[in-house]
Amino acid sequence: MVATMKKKLLFVIDSLDCAGAEKSLVTLLSLLDYSRYSVDLMLFAHGGSLEDSVPKEVNILPPLKYTEFTKLEISKSFLHSLKMLNFKMFYSRMKYTVRIRKREYGNTAKARIYWESVSNSIENNPKEYEIAISYAQGIPTFYVASKIKAKKKYAWVNTSYLLKTKEKIFQNDFYADIDKIITVSESAKDNFLETYPDFNDKVEIIYDIINPNFITEMAEVEESADNKFDGVRILTIGRLDHGKQYNIALEACKMLKEQGIDFKWYVLGKGPLLKEIEKYIRDHELQDHFILLGVKSNPYPFIKNADIYVQTSKFEGFGLAIAEARLLNVPVVTTRFDAVYNQMVEGKNGLVVDMNGDAVYRGILKLINDHELRERIITYLKNEKKGNIEELEKFYQLIG
Repeated sequence: MVATMKKKLLFVIDSLDCAGAEKSLVTLLSLLDYSRYSVDLMLFAHGGSLEDSVPKEVNILPPLKYTEFTKLEISKSFLHSLKMLNFKMFYSRMKYTVRIRKREYGNTAKARIYWESVSNSIENNPKEYEIAISYAQGIPTFYVASKIKAKKKYAWVNTSYLLKTKEKIFQNDFYADIDKIITVSESAKDNFLETYPDFNDKVEIIYDIINPNFITEMAEVEESADNKFDGVRILTIGRLDHGKQYNIALEACKMLKEQGIDFKWYVLGKGPLLKEIEKYIRDHELQDHFILLGVKSNPYPFIKNADIYVQTSKFEGFGLAIAEARLLNVPVVTTRFDAVYNQMVEGKNGLVVDMNGDAVYRGILKLINDHELRERIITYLKNEKKGNIEELEKFYQLIG
């Protein structure tokens, strides 16, 4: 009897730091049937906190030569290039460094400048795959479209992807080379098609897969911070960047302190705004109230022990952390971003408020003071449908 050949898959993502797309990918990998698929995983940055959660069946590919080269100090990278009589990677590195220093760029512009500067120094993957999947927009999609041999190429869009003209023109050719574009919500699809209406026939929706059994089990594995604190515990999870609007969270925190509320607001995440946020905390003496915990590979005990989960995002493709809070029966206060009503039922499983500090403050205060409302929300959460493992079947239909 001849054994069935496994289908060769490649997933590509920037890193496995603890964030929404990364957690979604690790969940998906944990559920795959490895009797049917042989899976490689390509990362542009290694050492993320979720790497230990990748199933042993997944082959994490070695780092790209260029990304290893960029770990060298500039002087050592020059000497290395001199020794090899090859300055291609050094030139690419310096080109990107000079261009990125000119002014502050958003993430989509940074991805374009990176690819324009260094793509000629990034080697092609020598393998051939049945299916190659970019699990994030930007550099992973550029890489899958131009550096991979595969019968089919798919690209995930897991954020609200509205591009300005320059970025739209640059990325068009990459998406033209992709066979299917997967968005993680209706609003993410609508936003993508607002940018690229010509790709309508390529776009499908597969929601981020949420495994309720895994999350419930992981919530019991360890303790969270300050377990002896008996005041109100607020939690926010998200990268410390402009898209998450921590300025709104900090304003709301300041107002709660001024009202004399006994609370601690914990934050899980890292990112480029760390120093700016730390300065605001110092300037407004919020050290005992707004507590930055960095990244945790297992955020679920922190969610489980929270009294209120708060999301102040400007945009989200889906809002995975909100879904995880709902699954663990934690009332939510969230800003009204595009995808919010894909999962929020206003006044039933939480509160949806305007995008400003005062509105977030009033939403939190309402949940603290209105005990009847809070209990109604918790009861509703306990009876909500938990998880969406059925999305896995959509993925199997996609890859065959």
